[in-house]
Amino acid sequence: MRKIILFCLLSVVVISCTVSYKFNGASINYQETPDIDLREFQNQAPLVYPLLTQVFNERMKDVFTRNTKLRFTTVNPALEIEGEIVRYDLTPQAVQENNLAAQTRLTMAVKFRYRNNKRPEQDKEETISAYRDFSSSLMLTDVQDQLIKELTEDIVDQIFNATMSNW
Repeated sequence: MRKIILFCLLSVVVISCTVSYKFNGASINYQETPDIDLREFQNQAPLVYPLLTQVFNERMKDVFTRNTKLRFTTVNPALEIEGEIVRYDLTPQAVQENNLAAQTRLTMAVKFRYRNNKRPEQDKEETISAYRDFSSSLMLTDVQDQLIKELTEDIVDQIFNATMSNW
């Protein structure tokens, strides 16, 4: 009988004690900074792909929604992030012996401004870029949507880490 009670007690202790870790890099004091104004990023790059702005802004909102408990507001926010897409272009890479490029590089850069209205010493302004190479035998229109998805994920993750982690 003692063994059964001990087993039940031990089972309850093991089941009720769980440890939860979240490795998204965020270190936010929600008491001090409960809300954020995440403004729309506009495409200021010379080469404009209409879907780029929408994909980028949706990814920004999604990452901040999933990885923080910050409320979105435009009225007196504790945190503010704004910026623009400043580069979206193609450059030839890996020139072959016939002077034609075997690879093409799609580069995207985003300039952002982060303001912490509770702790102005944490304000920052940076430009973050990312690129992906693809075969020059492919048309940009064939790979553009997938490349934009990858570039956007990379840049948004870098912006999130630069603004929300306090390492």
